Amino acid sequence: MKLSSPAFQNSEAIPVKYTCDGDNISPPLIIEGVPEDARSLVLIMEDPDAPGKPFVHWLIYNFSPFTTKIEEGNLPGEASMGKNSSDNTGYTGPCPPSDAHRYIFKLYALSNSLSLQYPIAEDIYSAMDNAILAKAELIGTYRR
Repeated sequence: MKLSSPAFQNSEAIPVKYTCDGDNISPPLIIEGVPEDARSLVLIMEDPDAPGKPFVHWLIYNFSPFTTKIEEGNLPGEASMGKNSSDNTGYTGPCPPSDAHRYIFKLYALSNSLSLQYPIAEDIYSAMDNAILAKAELIGTYRR
């Protein structure tokens, strides 16, 4: 499985447009090679360089395994949203206090759908623990 973006290359800078210093909208993403037996997809965007535990910027789940593109600033039509570390649903763009931070977009293909209501990342990780068929990552960086 592969996750990429036409807005930035893996391990390169995320354009300002997709950060708190710009329009604060989610970047476009391309999904390839989802296993045929997948029943749903999960996408979690985390900043592992945040003080304390990783800061979750975006959490969407239960979207179609036939999704090949997530449009800029949008969700796949049927996706459910979980709570990010700001206790909101939706996308919160990169906004590091200092230094460069990494932002990891983690895509999971699951053998089932998740029965959760407005979960946080820990809930998602626990619920999908035995259902992961494949995983892909895209890393972007940002420095203010």
